Amino acid sequence: MPAPDPDLIIAPTVSPISVALEPAQNALNSLLLLDKGDKLSGLDEWVTRTAAALTPERRHNNRIVLYGLYYAVVPDRSWPSFPAYVSHLAAQDPTVLRDRVFNAYAQMRKKNGEYCLLPDPASDQVSMDITPLLESVDAFLEFLVERFTAEHIDPEIETEAHRYLKDPPAMQSLIVSHFRSMWEEVLSSEWERVVPMLQTSVDAFQQLHLSDLSKSEAAQLVLGQSLGEEECWKLELERTERLIFVPSTHVGPYLGKFKSGNTLWMLFGARIPEGVQVYAPDLSRAEILVRISALADDTRLRILRLISEGGEQCSHDIITRLRLSQSTVSRHLKQLSATGYLNERRCNGAKCYALNPRRVEDTLRAISSFLLGK
Repeated sequence: MPAPDPDLIIAPTVSPISVALEPAQNALNSLLLLDKGDKLSGLDEWVTRTAAALTPERRHNNRIVLYGLYYAVVPDRSWPSFPAYVSHLAAQDPTVLRDRVFNAYAQMRKKNGEYCLLPDPASDQVSMDITPLLESVDAFLEFLVERFTAEHIDPEIETEAHRYLKDPPAMQSLIVSHFRSMWEEVLSSEWERVVPMLQTSVDAFQQLHLSDLSKSEAAQLVLGQSLGEEECWKLELERTERLIFVPSTHVGPYLGKFKSGNTLWMLFGARIPEGVQVYAPDLSRAEILVRISALADDTRLRILRLISEGGEQCSHDIITRLRLSQSTVSRHLKQLSATGYLNERRCNGAKCYALNPRRVEDTLRAISSFLLGK
């Protein structure tokens, strides 16, 4: 049989915008959330319950691996399962994993006072001299503070991460052993439970014609919320060739992201998009719980009422009028904004918030539909 004409062979195209399960990214995001329970209210019950059950040693290792060594474990592509990705990490040259951390740091660029990972070429070659950073933990910490600011750096965790960066085989052993134990004892049964819901969400979103939209339009549609005015979000969307949306049952009203090469994965609370007729009571119930959770707190209701009666309010006005601490107000505003009850914008350098009446009405309709079939 003669060989086929090369002109007739068409390489398969990869959609620039898609929705997928992404088991590796999904699992990593769930592990990251285990350290967020005291910082973000409204996360899924599995997150808070699992975090409370972790031993001190396992919780500590989770922070080192997922925060101190974050860029060593971010997946560079899609994987069929989390164990498959862990096996890939185990087969890597330990130095390559170490260099991925510094390569990411080297590629960060400052935009409007905030460091963004731009661009991110697929390369294992470190484009900076890391010797001074490896030789001195103080130089390493100073380097991190410059890029992330002191408030986002945990010196204890980063100091221990530095010790592992100096010893790549030990770093690789820690990462692989931690991921394997967390999968076997914490994640695997939960993944089996939620996969049907996640697949239903993926199938529903695949009915939409996302490729006909711009990346920002697709993000608005799939995520169901604005990305706000954060410069890094905007720049990463603009410079991304492939955008993959990943539904999660654990993230609550918040968003997660992973970036590698020219691909950006964005995690959002699993749901059914408006206009798609799919019978999915488990997903409907989960979405209602996320929305009700944001309202089931006296302080958050007071904030909503204040804004409803007085119009748009800046965060410092809310702090003053309700006599609350900055950290308390910040935590509650994050949840109310992420859930969509508040619209957030920057005004004269401060964050200001306005009530979103449509979200309140949507919530009432969702409850009515779920309980009364209306």
